[in-house]
Amino acid sequence: MPALPASIARPLAAFAMASTTLPALAHPGHEVASLASGLAHPLGGLDHLLAMVAVGLFAARQQASARWTLPATFVLAMLAGAALSAAGIALPAVETGIAASVLVLGLLVACLVRLPLGAALPLVASLALFHGHAHHAEMGDGSVFAYSLGFALATTALHVAGFFLARSLPDTRRGRLAMRLGGGGIAGVGLALLGG
Repeated sequence: MPALPASIARPLAAFAMASTTLPALAHPGHEVASLASGLAHPLGGLDHLLAMVAVGLFAARQQASARWTLPATFVLAMLAGAALSAAGIALPAVETGIAASVLVLGLLVACLVRLPLGAALPLVASLALFHGHAHHAEMGDGSVFAYSLGFALATTALHVAGFFLARSLPDTRRGRLAMRLGGGGIAGVGLALLGG
């Protein structure tokens, strides 16, 4: 098989290196909940980071308005999950739900799945609830609004990064192979998190 071109190999290598770091599943102990700590929170754990990049990767392969509707739905549902936590409403097995989201989103990317919007929206929203619940549960004292704005902005940035990474890959056999390998790597991390 011929070597991958540098435009595909470099992002794939960067992704592979990031995927081999040890995951930080929980991020307790934020001293003060602020915009800065909210921005940092999704970046502080591989589980959150990979799921959010995967949403962008997945959205990039969808049709028309789904390309922006899916990431927007994830952010809104994530904020709803944070609101549930703030109201004292528990979700079952939050960390398992987060790990499962990494696995499911990775598989969707790896298999180059295109789903109807009616199926994709509830799936993405249900996965986002776990992330939002965990974000709020792990915040420290301080401004809930600033912290929530921070993790919403960071999540949006990760979605955008995944989207543009996927869109930068050519719609060729090599480009699709790069997506499959990247999605497979994400799914593999999700499987390891579920088994951990």
